Amino acid sequence: MTSVTWAQVLAWRMRRQFIESAADAGALQIARRLAGVQAQVASAAEFAVAIRQTAPETGAVQRAILDERTLVKTWAMRGTLHLLPADEAAAYLVLCAAVRNWEKPVWQRNFGATPADLEAIAEAAAGALADGAVLTREELTTAVVEETGSRHLAEVLGSGWGTLLKPLAWWGVLCYGPSQGTRVTFTSPERWLPGWTGLPSMEDAARTAIHAFLGAHGPATPDMFDNWLMRKLNRKKDVKAWFAAAEDGLSTIEVEGVQMYVLDEHRDELLNTEPSTSVRLVGAFDQYVLGAGTGASYLVPAERRKEVSRAGGWISPVVLYEGRVAGVWEAKDADVTVTAFEDVPTAPLRDEVARMEALLS
Repeated sequence: MTSVTWAQVLAWRMRRQFIESAADAGALQIARRLAGVQAQVASAAEFAVAIRQTAPETGAVQRAILDERTLVKTWAMRGTLHLLPADEAAAYLVLCAAVRNWEKPVWQRNFGATPADLEAIAEAAAGALADGAVLTREELTTAVVEETGSRHLAEVLGSGWGTLLKPLAWWGVLCYGPSQGTRVTFTSPERWLPGWTGLPSMEDAARTAIHAFLGAHGPATPDMFDNWLMRKLNRKKDVKAWFAAAEDGLSTIEVEGVQMYVLDEHRDELLNTEPSTSVRLVGAFDQYVLGAGTGASYLVPAERRKEVSRAGGWISPVVLYEGRVAGVWEAKDADVTVTAFEDVPTAPLRDEVARMEALLS
């Protein structure tokens, strides 16, 4: 089996993810290429798109969500909010739902809801959102409590963490709608999204999501995919079955002695990729970091992980040198300050800082 190095892999990923060179691409194309853009912090999602564009356009992400409706904001991988292509979103949601963490006693104890409660909540929410209704969190909670009588769940339902609403998102019952001032709203993806075609089979979902993941974050093992999808909470036999369903169009390749999957169409390109010497800056919660995870020592030095993955689930903006995380940065009033973990070439770093400051201003 032919082998590649992590330096080659990182160089290839940066090219695939429009980091090595920005692209003449819209928000939808970028989200599709990245297998989703994390949107727990809306400004971070918009920045992740902007740094990948040769001509960033203010408001383009919001237009794709609200006007064109080609992107949808909903809870997806790892239970976090993402922007997903509307015509592929259901595939990711089906695989997220496979975790079925609400069936575990510890989850039921923590949140006071049973699987039967969730099914009743889902039915009530679907009814409340029928005919294209758009409801705030408070309005949806009121409607569900009145329909189900589950007043003991009102506090959890109204929580900003969305614990009880995430399974409903994965079941295709709801997604985010247009905000009302500072209040979020929910609506039915079936009614809201022109590209919504319903939930696919598990096999079809696996093919779509795995191929998309490998197209951005490959080569990868099934375990690496599961870490990205749901922090390794899925059953190993399920993940194995998903890769079996997705095997058409997949090849294997060794990355420094470890066998991993890659798309057939990318194998030769990867083999011929030269390591990068570039310096690039990416923002907080960037998919380049999240696709691998901050525990990936080939990307984030183990001794520096706490500076990248900080308290409260915050993922820092990072400096990339040769594709590796070589520092972190922060911006105050559009002035960028870099904290390097190693010697980083001065001139390209200065150019990247100037590019970030221009975008931020």
